[in-house]
Amino acid sequence: MPENTKFPIVYVRGFAGDTEGIDKTVKDPFYGFNEGSTHVRVGAGNVPSFHQFESPLLRLILDEDYKILVEGGQEAYLDAHESVPSNSIWILRFYDVSATTWGAEPKKFRIEDAAADLLTLIDKLREKSGASHVHLVAHSMGGLICRCLLQKVLPDAGRDPADCVAKVFTYGSPHGGITFDAGFGVFEKVRDATGLNGAEVFGPERMYEYLTPTSDHDPQGRPPDWRARDMPERDSAHPKAFPRSRIFCLIGTNPKDYDVAFGLSAAVVGAHSDGLVQIENAYVPGAHRAFVHRSHSGRYGLVNSEEGYQNLRRFLFGDRKVEATLADCRLPSIEGTTWQAEVRLSVRGLPIVMHEQTAEHWCPVQLPSSGASADVPLTTAFLCSGLRPHGSDTTMRYALQLRILSLREQLGFLSFGDHLEQTADFDDTLVVDIGEGTWAAWNSLIPGTISHYEPSGTSLQDEDERAGTWVANIPLPGSAQPILGEQARIRLTVTRWT
Repeated sequence: MPENTKFPIVYVRGFAGDTEGIDKTVKDPFYGFNEGSTHVRVGAGNVPSFHQFESPLLRLILDEDYKILVEGGQEAYLDAHESVPSNSIWILRFYDVSATTWGAEPKKFRIEDAAADLLTLIDKLREKSGASHVHLVAHSMGGLICRCLLQKVLPDAGRDPADCVAKVFTYGSPHGGITFDAGFGVFEKVRDATGLNGAEVFGPERMYEYLTPTSDHDPQGRPPDWRARDMPERDSAHPKAFPRSRIFCLIGTNPKDYDVAFGLSAAVVGAHSDGLVQIENAYVPGAHRAFVHRSHSGRYGLVNSEEGYQNLRRFLFGDRKVEATLADCRLPSIEGTTWQAEVRLSVRGLPIVMHEQTAEHWCPVQLPSSGASADVPLTTAFLCSGLRPHGSDTTMRYALQLRILSLREQLGFLSFGDHLEQTADFDDTLVVDIGEGTWAAWNSLIPGTISHYEPSGTSLQDEDERAGTWVANIPLPGSAQPILGEQARIRLTVTRWT
């Protein structure tokens, strides 16, 4: 793909439910992606302070010079003009044919039909904009429509999805379907058997139908080892599989705000969810992902969040990818003890945490406790060097907080005999500055406040001879060595991202 090209962006919304929900959805010209949010933060002096988020659609117009083109409708505009700019945003209005508000006989909604409509729109946009690819941005079920396009519709047409789709970003998509902690599987069986409001699209049988190419369908039905959230890797066995490295899954970890907005109980779906989609079902293994403490939808949901937008912007338009790995860690092998890591990633100048995996939010990083040396991926971040003010000598600054916790069990139950609640065995923050060089320092070794800290000394050196890849290893503070081993370190790997 060409570098630094603004591709058309297509938004694909989520599940509308029954006919009433569909009719309500089609009344919105932008299917809800134009909605923002307001809330109150605690400011200086413990005084509440107003905070506003202007919606991802408007933010891309303001920040990235995108255009929204409407002339009696986006489809009408596209049909009436021979050319459109590539830096444009489009809404896939796939629900229109299933609404009763137009007076015509409504058509039953099907994922495959929506994916076919998406392909028609993509082909029109590529033809009229001259762009080689488009970006797809989807919320909830919209991510499954995108995957149906990539895994079924395009392969059935003999086409390579990577030839027309650049990147895919999903907000809270149920890649592994929707399951419930309560009901012992009864709720899922009733849903899939009755097709209540079309919700069977989130069950395994129906997902197998629209996520499997026709040529690969098993005549005996869904194989027992088939998992909805798995996508084949692009290799010699699957030369036309869409690269998972071009997918980013934003995962919500706050079920409570969804309860408030929609009256659904987290006790049904489970606390380890965004209120509707369980955490382990919200991503494709092998794809990039970030965890943020937001609910599935609503005013305080993933789409209407600064966390979501900043991850989206950097994934689509960033120029560097940085992977942080806890390398060569060797945790003590103690009977009845398991180890977890908590990770938070912050970016200077942003009022939010970009990525947050914690035990409190049901998503800590599970660490090996076998006593053997291991590498544990912590997070992947995308950098936009162009976001730094022109002429500024300020470095891009990132903070990676790492906490190591031990849990002890006796007879299958947590043991609290010598336990200190929410107290980590190791807790420190790695501060990384990127400018003309790259510097890294642990917060425990920085005198004074981080905001006044200025990096000095020799910058980190590239330890990888391969062109296009930069690697540096940062030793852990001495306090971590008895826990993680003397060889443990944070490895940063930087590669170009286009």
